[in-house]
Amino acid sequence: MPAHLHIVSDPPSLDRIDALLLIGRRERLRRPDVVALLPPTVSPETLRTMIERTEPGDTGRVATTWTGDSPARVSVAVLPEVCSRHNSPSRAWSISGVVSSGAQKGNVGIVLAVEEADHAVAATLAAASVLPTYSASSNQLDRTVLLHVLPQRGTAPDVAVLQHAAEAVRMAANLTDRPPNDLGCDAFVASAQDVAKRTGSEITVLRREELRAQGLGGLLGVGKAAEQEPALIVLDHAPQGATRSVVWVGKGIVYDTGGLSLKSKTGMPGMKSDMGGAAAVMSAFEAAVQIGVPHRLTAILCVAENAVGPGAIRPDDILKMFSGRTVEVNNTDAEGRLVLADGVAWAAQHRAPTELVDVATLTGAQAVSTGKRHAGLYCNDDGLELRAVHAGRRVGDLVHPLPFSPELFRREFNSAIADMRNSVKDRSNAQTSCAGQFIYNHLTAAGYEGPWLHVDMAGPSVRRNRGTGYGVGLLLALIGAV
Repeated sequence: MPAHLHIVSDPPSLDRIDALLLIGRRERLRRPDVVALLPPTVSPETLRTMIERTEPGDTGRVATTWTGDSPARVSVAVLPEVCSRHNSPSRAWSISGVVSSGAQKGNVGIVLAVEEADHAVAATLAAASVLPTYSASSNQLDRTVLLHVLPQRGTAPDVAVLQHAAEAVRMAANLTDRPPNDLGCDAFVASAQDVAKRTGSEITVLRREELRAQGLGGLLGVGKAAEQEPALIVLDHAPQGATRSVVWVGKGIVYDTGGLSLKSKTGMPGMKSDMGGAAAVMSAFEAAVQIGVPHRLTAILCVAENAVGPGAIRPDDILKMFSGRTVEVNNTDAEGRLVLADGVAWAAQHRAPTELVDVATLTGAQAVSTGKRHAGLYCNDDGLELRAVHAGRRVGDLVHPLPFSPELFRREFNSAIADMRNSVKDRSNAQTSCAGQFIYNHLTAAGYEGPWLHVDMAGPSVRRNRGTGYGVGLLLALIGAV
Protein backbone atom coordinates (compact mmCIF):
# COMPACT_ATOMS: atom_id res chain seq x y z
CA MET A 1 0.00 0.00 0.00
CA PRO A 2 2.02 3.05 -1.23
CA ALA A 3 2.18 5.86 1.30
CA HIS A 4 2.62 9.58 0.75
CA LEU A 5 4.94 10.73 3.53
CA HIS A 6 4.78 14.31 4.81
CA ILE A 7 7.05 15.60 7.55
CA VAL A 8 5.00 18.16 9.49
CA SER A 9 6.07 20.86 11.92
CA ASP A 10 3.00 20.42 14.16
CA PRO A 11 1.43 17.26 15.60
CA PRO A 12 -0.91 15.55 13.11
CA SER A 13 -4.47 16.82 13.20
CA LEU A 14 -6.60 14.01 14.64
CA ASP A 15 -9.46 14.53 12.20
CA ARG A 16 -7.14 13.82 9.23
CA ILE A 17 -5.92 10.39 10.31
CA ASP A 18 -7.26 6.89 10.90
CA ALA A 19 -4.57 5.99 13.41
CA LEU A 20 -2.12 7.74 15.74
CA LEU A 21 1.23 6.09 16.54
CA LEU A 22 3.29 7.50 19.41
CA ILE A 23 6.92 6.30 19.45
CA GLY A 24 9.45 6.73 22.24
CA ARG A 25 11.12 5.25 25.30
CA ARG A 26 9.00 4.71 28.42
CA GLU A 27 9.87 7.86 30.34
CA ARG A 28 9.62 10.00 27.20
CA LEU A 29 6.12 8.72 26.42
CA ARG A 30 4.97 9.66 29.93
CA ARG A 31 5.92 13.32 29.47
CA PRO A 32 3.12 15.94 29.39
CA ASP A 33 3.87 17.04 25.81
CA VAL A 34 3.15 13.49 24.60
CA VAL A 35 0.10 12.96 26.83
CA ALA A 36 -1.36 16.20 25.45
CA LEU A 37 -1.55 14.63 21.97
CA LEU A 38 -4.11 11.98 23.00
CA PRO A 39 -7.63 12.21 21.55
CA PRO A 40 -10.40 12.90 24.13
CA THR A 41 -11.52 9.27 24.03
CA VAL A 42 -8.17 7.97 25.34
CA SER A 43 -7.37 8.89 28.93
CA PRO A 44 -3.87 9.50 30.34
CA GLU A 45 -4.46 6.48 32.58
CA THR A 46 -5.03 4.29 29.53
CA LEU A 47 -1.79 5.57 28.01
CA ARG A 48 0.12 4.84 31.22
CA THR A 49 -1.27 1.31 31.35
CA MET A 50 -0.31 0.68 27.71
CA ILE A 51 3.23 1.90 28.38
CA GLU A 52 3.72 -0.02 31.62
CA ARG A 53 2.37 -3.31 30.27
CA THR A 54 4.40 -3.23 27.05
CA GLU A 55 7.80 -4.85 27.43
CA PRO A 56 10.05 -3.46 24.67
CA GLY A 57 12.76 -6.12 24.77
CA ASP A 58 15.62 -5.49 22.34
CA THR A 59 13.49 -4.44 19.37
CA GLY A 60 10.54 -2.45 20.74
CA ARG A 61 6.85 -3.37 21.07
CA VAL A 62 3.53 -1.84 20.00
CA ALA A 63 0.31 -1.70 22.05
CA THR A 64 -2.99 -0.54 20.51
CA THR A 65 -6.35 0.66 21.79
CA TRP A 66 -9.50 1.34 19.74
CA THR A 67 -11.21 4.65 20.37
CA GLY A 68 -14.61 4.46 18.71
CA ASP A 69 -13.95 7.91 17.28
CA SER A 70 -11.38 9.67 15.11
CA PRO A 71 -8.69 8.47 14.98
CA ALA A 72 -10.06 4.95 15.23
CA ARG A 73 -6.97 3.56 16.92
CA VAL A 74 -4.13 4.85 19.04
CA SER A 75 -0.91 2.86 19.28
CA VAL A 76 2.08 3.27 21.55
CA ALA A 77 5.46 1.96 20.44
CA VAL A 78 7.80 1.52 23.40
CA LEU A 79 11.45 1.59 22.36
CA PRO A 80 14.21 -0.44 24.06
CA GLU A 81 16.13 0.95 26.99
CA VAL A 82 19.33 -0.90 26.15
CA CYS A 83 21.69 0.56 23.53
CA SER A 84 25.28 -0.63 23.18
CA ARG A 85 28.19 1.55 22.15
CA HIS A 86 28.16 0.16 18.60
CA ASN A 87 24.50 1.03 18.11
CA SER A 88 22.58 4.24 17.42
CA PRO A 89 21.37 6.11 20.54
CA SER A 90 18.31 7.12 18.51
CA ARG A 91 17.11 3.47 18.66
CA ALA A 92 16.71 3.69 14.87
CA TRP A 93 16.85 -0.10 14.49
CA SER A 94 13.75 -0.47 16.63
CA ILE A 95 11.90 2.53 15.15
CA SER A 96 11.88 0.89 11.72
CA GLY A 97 10.43 -2.26 13.28
CA VAL A 98 7.61 -0.59 15.20
CA VAL A 99 6.63 1.62 12.24
CA SER A 100 6.58 -1.48 10.05
CA SER A 101 4.12 -3.17 12.41
CA GLY A 102 2.11 -0.17 13.59
CA ALA A 103 1.72 2.16 10.61
CA GLN A 104 0.93 0.07 7.55
CA LYS A 105 -2.83 0.61 7.23
CA GLY A 106 -4.86 3.71 6.47
CA ASN A 107 -3.89 7.32 6.99
CA VAL A 108 -1.51 7.44 9.93
CA GLY A 109 -0.09 10.15 12.13
CA ILE A 110 3.31 9.29 13.61
CA VAL A 111 4.87 11.22 16.49
CA LEU A 112 8.55 10.50 17.07
CA ALA A 113 9.01 11.49 20.72
CA VAL A 114 12.82 11.59 20.86
CA GLU A 115 14.94 12.73 23.79
CA GLU A 116 17.49 14.73 21.85
CA ALA A 117 16.94 16.86 18.77
CA ASP A 118 20.08 15.22 17.34
CA HIS A 119 18.11 11.95 17.13
CA ALA A 120 15.55 13.46 14.75
CA VAL A 121 17.31 12.56 11.50
CA ALA A 122 17.89 8.92 12.44
CA ALA A 123 14.33 8.50 13.72
CA THR A 124 12.83 10.07 10.60
CA LEU A 125 14.94 8.04 8.18
CA ALA A 126 14.21 4.82 10.08
CA ALA A 127 10.48 5.46 9.70
CA ALA A 128 10.86 6.41 6.03
CA SER A 129 12.79 3.22 5.27
CA VAL A 130 9.75 1.02 5.95
CA LEU A 131 7.21 3.14 4.06
CA PRO A 132 7.88 1.87 0.52
CA THR A 133 6.75 3.62 -2.63
CA TYR A 134 7.04 0.75 -5.11
CA SER A 135 4.29 -1.82 -5.56
CA ALA A 136 3.19 -3.94 -8.51
CA SER A 137 0.15 -5.23 -6.63
CA SER A 138 -3.24 -4.86 -8.30
CA ASN A 139 -4.73 -3.85 -4.93
CA GLN A 140 -3.02 -0.51 -4.45
CA LEU A 141 -4.61 2.04 -2.15
CA ASP A 142 -2.94 5.40 -1.72
CA ARG A 143 -2.68 6.66 1.83
CA THR A 144 -1.05 9.48 3.75
CA VAL A 145 1.46 9.32 6.59
CA LEU A 146 2.03 12.51 8.59
CA LEU A 147 5.23 12.40 10.63
CA HIS A 148 6.10 14.83 13.42
CA VAL A 149 9.32 14.90 15.45
CA LEU A 150 8.87 15.97 19.07
CA PRO A 151 12.23 16.34 20.84
CA GLN A 152 12.42 16.68 24.61
CA ARG A 153 15.59 18.77 24.39
CA GLY A 154 16.71 21.05 21.58
CA THR A 155 15.11 21.98 18.28
CA ALA A 156 14.54 19.45 15.54
CA PRO A 157 16.13 20.07 12.12
CA ASP A 158 14.20 22.05 9.54
CA VAL A 159 11.20 20.13 8.22
CA ALA A 160 12.33 20.67 4.62
CA VAL A 161 15.70 19.07 5.34
CA LEU A 162 14.04 16.05 6.94
CA GLN A 163 11.62 15.77 4.01
CA HIS A 164 14.41 15.81 1.41
CA ALA A 165 16.40 13.20 3.32
CA ALA A 166 13.37 10.97 3.91
CA GLU A 167 12.33 11.10 0.25
CA ALA A 168 15.88 10.23 -0.78
CA VAL A 169 15.77 7.11 1.41
CA ARG A 170 12.45 6.13 -0.13
CA MET A 171 13.73 6.82 -3.66
CA ALA A 172 16.74 4.57 -3.09
CA ALA A 173 14.47 1.86 -1.69
CA ASN A 174 12.11 2.25 -4.67
CA LEU A 175 14.96 1.74 -7.14
CA THR A 176 16.14 -1.30 -5.20
CA ASP A 177 12.62 -2.79 -5.17
CA ARG A 178 12.00 -2.37 -8.90
CA PRO A 179 12.30 -5.61 -10.89
CA PRO A 180 14.99 -5.94 -13.57
CA ASN A 181 12.45 -5.91 -16.40
CA ASP A 182 11.47 -2.42 -15.18
CA LEU A 183 14.85 -1.06 -14.09
CA GLY A 184 17.46 -1.98 -16.66
CA CYS A 185 20.49 0.07 -17.64
CA ASP A 186 18.44 2.36 -19.92
CA ALA A 187 15.90 3.09 -17.18
CA PHE A 188 18.69 3.85 -14.72
CA VAL A 189 20.15 6.36 -17.17
CA ALA A 190 16.69 7.93 -17.57
CA SER A 191 16.30 8.16 -13.78
CA ALA A 192 19.66 9.92 -13.52
CA GLN A 193 18.65 12.33 -16.27
CA ASP A 194 15.51 13.15 -14.29
CA VAL A 195 17.65 13.84 -11.20
CA ALA A 196 19.85 16.16 -13.27
CA LYS A 197 16.79 18.10 -14.45
CA ARG A 198 15.28 18.39 -10.97
CA THR A 199 18.55 19.59 -9.43
CA GLY A 200 19.93 21.67 -12.31
CA SER A 201 23.06 19.50 -12.30
CA GLU A 202 25.33 18.55 -15.18
CA ILE A 203 25.14 14.97 -16.41
CA THR A 204 27.56 12.94 -18.50
CA VAL A 205 26.69 9.46 -19.74
CA LEU A 206 29.24 7.11 -21.29
CA ARG A 207 27.79 4.06 -23.06
CA ARG A 208 29.41 1.16 -24.90
CA GLU A 209 31.55 2.96 -27.50
CA GLU A 210 32.55 5.78 -25.13
CA LEU A 211 33.48 3.22 -22.47
CA ARG A 212 35.65 1.40 -24.99
CA ALA A 213 37.24 4.61 -26.23
CA GLN A 214 38.12 5.75 -22.70
CA GLY A 215 39.45 2.35 -21.66
CA LEU A 216 36.89 1.39 -19.00
CA GLY A 217 37.48 -2.29 -19.62
CA GLY A 218 36.04 -3.49 -16.32
CA LEU A 219 32.64 -1.85 -16.69
CA LEU A 220 32.47 -2.67 -20.39
CA GLY A 221 33.48 -6.30 -19.81
CA VAL A 222 30.90 -6.92 -17.10
CA GLY A 223 28.05 -5.38 -19.09
CA LYS A 224 28.78 -6.31 -22.68
CA ALA A 225 26.70 -9.51 -22.79
CA ALA A 226 23.48 -7.76 -21.76
CA GLU A 227 20.80 -6.52 -24.14
CA GLN A 228 21.11 -2.98 -22.76
CA GLU A 229 24.50 -1.29 -22.86
CA PRO A 230 26.39 -0.58 -19.64
CA ALA A 231 26.83 3.03 -18.60
CA LEU A 232 29.06 5.27 -16.55
CA ILE A 233 26.75 8.05 -15.34
CA VAL A 234 28.30 11.20 -13.87
CA LEU A 235 26.24 13.85 -12.04
CA ASP A 236 28.04 17.10 -11.16
CA HIS A 237 26.99 19.83 -8.73
CA ALA A 238 29.43 22.74 -8.70
CA PRO A 239 28.30 25.70 -6.55
CA GLN A 240 30.27 28.91 -6.84
CA GLY A 241 33.12 29.30 -4.40
CA ALA A 242 33.32 25.60 -3.52
CA THR A 243 36.75 24.62 -2.20
CA ARG A 244 36.03 21.00 -1.30
CA SER A 245 35.40 18.35 -3.97
CA VAL A 246 33.61 15.20 -2.82
CA VAL A 247 33.04 12.23 -5.13
CA TRP A 248 30.65 9.36 -4.46
CA VAL A 249 30.83 6.21 -6.60
CA GLY A 250 28.04 3.61 -6.57
CA LYS A 251 27.88 0.04 -7.79
CA GLY A 252 24.88 -0.28 -10.11
CA ILE A 253 24.55 -3.91 -11.19
CA VAL A 254 20.90 -3.87 -12.19
CA TYR A 255 20.85 -7.67 -12.20
CA ASP A 256 23.53 -10.17 -11.30
CA THR A 257 23.23 -13.68 -12.70
CA GLY A 258 26.84 -14.33 -11.74
CA GLY A 259 27.73 -14.41 -15.43
CA LEU A 260 29.29 -17.66 -16.62
CA SER A 261 30.13 -18.38 -12.97
CA LEU A 262 26.39 -18.78 -12.68
CA LYS A 263 24.56 -18.33 -9.38
CA SER A 264 22.31 -21.11 -8.12
CA LYS A 265 18.51 -21.18 -8.36
CA THR A 266 18.32 -20.05 -4.72
CA GLY A 267 21.28 -17.67 -4.90
CA MET A 268 20.07 -15.67 -7.88
CA PRO A 269 16.60 -14.44 -6.77
CA GLY A 270 16.94 -11.04 -5.13
CA MET A 271 19.91 -9.99 -7.26
CA LYS A 272 17.87 -7.06 -8.58
CA SER A 273 19.11 -5.33 -5.41
CA ASP A 274 22.75 -5.42 -6.53
CA MET A 275 22.41 -1.79 -7.61
CA GLY A 276 21.69 -0.60 -4.05
CA GLY A 277 24.96 1.34 -3.87
CA ALA A 278 24.23 3.35 -7.01
CA ALA A 279 20.64 3.90 -5.82
CA ALA A 280 21.91 5.33 -2.53
CA VAL A 281 24.49 7.54 -4.26
CA MET A 282 22.04 8.97 -6.79
CA SER A 283 19.30 9.57 -4.22
CA ALA A 284 21.67 11.15 -1.69
CA PHE A 285 23.09 13.36 -4.44
CA GLU A 286 19.63 14.77 -5.21
CA ALA A 287 18.88 15.40 -1.53
CA ALA A 288 22.27 17.03 -0.90
CA VAL A 289 21.80 19.44 -3.81
CA GLN A 290 18.23 20.28 -2.73
CA ILE A 291 19.38 20.90 0.83
CA GLY A 292 22.10 23.17 -0.49
CA VAL A 293 25.51 21.66 0.28
CA PRO A 294 28.25 24.24 -0.45
CA HIS A 295 30.76 21.69 -1.76
CA ARG A 296 31.44 20.47 -5.26
CA LEU A 297 29.73 17.08 -5.37
CA THR A 298 30.02 14.38 -8.04
CA ALA A 299 28.00 11.17 -8.15
CA ILE A 300 29.35 8.41 -10.40
CA LEU A 301 27.09 5.45 -11.10
CA CYS A 302 28.66 2.29 -12.55
CA VAL A 303 25.64 0.67 -14.21
CA ALA A 304 25.63 -2.72 -15.92
CA GLU A 305 23.80 -6.03 -16.07
CA ASN A 306 25.94 -9.10 -15.39
CA ALA A 307 24.23 -11.30 -17.93
CA VAL A 308 24.89 -14.62 -19.65
CA GLY A 309 25.22 -14.47 -23.44
CA PRO A 310 27.58 -14.89 -26.38
CA GLY A 311 29.51 -11.77 -25.38
CA ALA A 312 29.93 -12.66 -21.70
CA ILE A 313 33.38 -12.44 -20.18
CA ARG A 314 34.85 -15.83 -19.31
CA PRO A 315 37.02 -17.09 -16.51
CA ASP A 316 40.54 -16.80 -17.96
CA ASP A 317 39.77 -13.62 -19.92
CA ILE A 318 42.07 -10.66 -19.24
CA LEU A 319 40.59 -7.17 -18.97
CA LYS A 320 42.48 -3.90 -19.39
CA MET A 321 41.13 -1.53 -16.73
CA PHE A 322 40.90 2.27 -16.79
CA SER A 323 43.75 2.39 -14.25
CA GLY A 324 46.02 0.75 -16.82
CA ARG A 325 46.24 -2.47 -14.79
CA THR A 326 45.31 -5.84 -16.29
CA VAL A 327 42.98 -8.29 -14.54
CA GLU A 328 42.77 -12.02 -15.13
CA VAL A 329 39.16 -13.01 -14.52
CA ASN A 330 38.89 -16.09 -12.33
CA ASN A 331 35.31 -15.48 -11.18
CA THR A 332 32.72 -13.64 -13.27
CA ASP A 333 30.55 -13.38 -10.15
CA ALA A 334 33.10 -11.00 -8.62
CA GLU A 335 31.94 -8.32 -11.02
CA GLY A 336 31.11 -5.42 -8.70
CA ARG A 337 34.75 -4.73 -7.91
CA LEU A 338 35.50 -4.55 -11.65
CA VAL A 339 32.96 -1.81 -12.32
CA LEU A 340 33.86 0.08 -9.13
CA ALA A 341 37.59 -0.10 -9.88
CA ASP A 342 36.93 1.65 -13.18
CA GLY A 343 34.61 4.17 -11.50
CA VAL A 344 37.02 5.26 -8.77
CA ALA A 345 40.00 5.41 -11.15
CA TRP A 346 37.97 7.54 -13.59
CA ALA A 347 36.97 9.82 -10.71
CA ALA A 348 40.58 10.21 -9.59
CA GLN A 349 41.74 11.29 -13.03
CA HIS A 350 38.77 13.41 -14.12
CA ARG A 351 37.38 15.01 -10.93
CA ALA A 352 40.38 15.53 -8.59
CA PRO A 353 38.45 14.69 -5.41
CA THR A 354 39.52 15.86 -1.97
CA GLU A 355 37.47 12.96 -0.57
CA LEU A 356 36.28 9.82 -2.33
CA VAL A 357 33.62 7.36 -1.11
CA ASP A 358 32.38 4.26 -2.92
CA VAL A 359 29.24 2.40 -1.87
CA ALA A 360 28.33 -1.12 -2.92
CA THR A 361 26.51 -4.34 -2.19
CA LEU A 362 29.86 -5.98 -2.81
CA THR A 363 30.26 -9.23 -0.86
CA GLY A 364 28.04 -11.75 0.86
CA ALA A 365 30.90 -12.07 3.32
CA GLN A 366 30.17 -8.55 4.62
CA ALA A 367 27.13 -9.79 6.56
CA VAL A 368 29.30 -12.54 8.05
CA SER A 369 31.93 -9.96 9.07
CA THR A 370 29.80 -7.12 10.46
CA GLY A 371 26.20 -8.34 10.40
CA LYS A 372 22.98 -7.34 8.67
CA ARG A 373 22.68 -3.92 10.34
CA HIS A 374 26.29 -2.66 10.14
CA ALA A 375 27.95 -2.07 6.78
CA GLY A 376 31.66 -2.88 6.58
CA LEU A 377 34.20 -0.08 6.06
CA TYR A 378 37.57 -0.41 4.34
CA CYS A 379 39.30 2.94 4.66
CA ASN A 380 42.80 4.35 4.17
CA ASP A 381 42.31 7.33 6.49
CA ASP A 382 41.78 7.32 10.28
CA GLY A 383 39.93 10.63 10.31
CA LEU A 384 37.48 9.68 7.56
CA GLU A 385 36.88 6.27 9.10
CA LEU A 386 36.09 7.79 12.50
CA ARG A 387 33.79 10.38 10.92
CA ALA A 388 31.91 7.61 9.15
CA VAL A 389 31.45 5.59 12.33
CA HIS A 390 30.09 8.61 14.23
CA ALA A 391 27.92 9.68 11.28
CA GLY A 392 26.46 6.19 11.02
CA ARG A 393 25.48 6.09 14.67
CA ARG A 394 23.97 9.57 14.48
CA VAL A 395 21.76 8.90 11.44
CA GLY A 396 21.11 5.20 12.01
CA ASP A 397 23.12 3.87 9.03
CA LEU A 398 25.46 1.81 11.18
CA VAL A 399 28.99 1.02 9.99
CA HIS A 400 31.97 -0.83 11.45
CA PRO A 401 35.62 -0.74 10.32
CA LEU A 402 37.33 -3.72 8.73
CA PRO A 403 41.12 -4.23 8.82
CA PHE A 404 42.91 -2.00 6.32
CA SER A 405 46.15 -3.85 5.57
CA PRO A 406 47.02 -3.79 1.86
CA GLU A 407 50.31 -5.61 2.44
CA LEU A 408 48.38 -8.58 3.84
CA PHE A 409 45.69 -8.69 1.16
CA ARG A 410 47.30 -7.80 -2.18
CA ARG A 411 48.84 -11.29 -2.48
CA GLU A 412 45.35 -12.82 -2.61
CA PHE A 413 45.01 -11.50 -6.17
CA ASN A 414 48.35 -12.75 -7.54
CA SER A 415 48.23 -13.79 -11.20
CA ALA A 416 50.93 -15.54 -13.22
CA ILE A 417 50.05 -13.72 -16.44
CA ALA A 418 48.36 -10.41 -15.49
CA ASP A 419 48.74 -7.68 -12.89
CA MET A 420 46.13 -9.35 -10.71
CA ARG A 421 43.11 -11.64 -10.58
CA ASN A 422 39.67 -10.40 -9.60
CA SER A 423 38.82 -12.94 -6.88
CA VAL A 424 40.74 -14.04 -3.81
CA LYS A 425 42.78 -17.20 -3.54
CA ASP A 426 41.88 -17.78 0.14
CA ARG A 427 38.25 -17.11 1.05
CA SER A 428 39.10 -17.39 4.75
CA ASN A 429 41.40 -14.37 4.66
CA ALA A 430 39.16 -11.33 5.31
CA GLN A 431 37.14 -11.58 2.08
CA THR A 432 35.40 -8.23 2.52
CA SER A 433 38.64 -6.37 3.20
CA CYS A 434 40.21 -8.08 0.18
CA ALA A 435 37.35 -6.99 -2.08
CA GLY A 436 37.89 -3.41 -0.95
CA GLN A 437 41.62 -3.82 -1.51
CA PHE A 438 41.03 -4.82 -5.15
CA ILE A 439 39.28 -1.47 -5.70
CA TYR A 440 42.06 0.37 -3.87
CA ASN A 441 44.68 -1.28 -6.11
CA HIS A 442 43.18 0.56 -9.08
CA LEU A 443 42.64 3.80 -7.21
CA THR A 444 46.31 4.05 -6.27
CA ALA A 445 47.33 3.02 -9.78
CA ALA A 446 45.35 6.03 -11.01
CA GLY A 447 47.49 8.26 -8.78
CA TYR A 448 45.00 9.06 -6.02
CA GLU A 449 46.52 9.54 -2.55
CA GLY A 450 43.69 11.30 -0.68
CA PRO A 451 41.11 10.01 1.84
CA TRP A 452 39.09 7.07 0.50
CA LEU A 453 36.26 5.12 2.08
CA HIS A 454 34.75 1.89 0.77
CA VAL A 455 31.32 0.96 2.18
CA ASP A 456 30.17 -2.63 1.69
CA MET A 457 26.45 -2.56 2.46
CA ALA A 458 25.34 -5.98 1.20
CA GLY A 459 23.75 -6.85 4.57
CA PRO A 460 21.78 -3.72 5.50
CA SER A 461 20.63 -2.80 1.96
CA VAL A 462 17.65 -5.18 2.03
CA ARG A 463 15.36 -6.33 4.83
CA ARG A 464 12.39 -8.68 4.47
CA ASN A 465 12.83 -8.64 0.68
CA ARG A 466 12.50 -4.84 0.57
CA GLY A 467 15.08 -2.17 -0.10
CA THR A 468 15.92 -0.08 2.97
CA GLY A 469 17.48 2.98 1.35
CA TYR A 470 20.59 2.29 3.41
CA GLY A 471 23.54 4.57 2.69
CA VAL A 472 21.58 7.73 1.96
CA GLY A 473 21.72 9.00 5.54
CA LEU A 474 25.39 8.06 5.89
CA LEU A 475 26.40 9.97 2.76
CA LEU A 476 24.33 13.03 3.70
CA ALA A 477 25.85 13.07 7.18
CA LEU A 478 29.40 12.72 5.84
CA ILE A 479 28.95 15.76 3.63
CA GLY A 480 27.24 17.79 6.38
CA ALA A 481 23.80 17.97 4.74
CA VAL A 482 22.00 16.58 7.82
